[in-house]
Amino acid sequence: MNLNQVTIPVTDIKKSIDFYTEIGLILIVHTHDRYARFVCPDGNSTLSLHVVDSINAIAQTTIYFERDDLDQYVETLRKKGIKFDLMPKDQPWLWRESHLSDPDGNPLIIYYAGKNRIDPPWKIKS
Repeated sequence: MNLNQVTIPVTDIKKSIDFYTEIGLILIVHTHDRYARFVCPDGNSTLSLHVVDSINAIAQTTIYFERDDLDQYVETLRKKGIKFDLMPKDQPWLWRESHLSDPDGNPLIIYYAGKNRIDPPWKIKS
């Protein structure tokens, strides 16, 4: 099994398309004003946007994007005016993370984990 896409709710499709394009995703579908889909520049994972009337903060989805060049990438985005809630920081779970939100408040984490992404020292042995 392979994860194809995650779809998140947004209230302003244009603003959201601009944001996700600005952070580096590639727009591949925008058929109407209620839906858009992006492909990640590395790999084949996709992210979809679907317009809703309002966003329920309790039901938000956190999206993780991994970058080998995390610190440099975050600095590039900051220079473009993207605001971060947490600058790159080493976490106890062995990931280096930075936190931000999209225009609708959906939380994003841009991180680097390397081998610890799927093979941390505490991984369950099969």
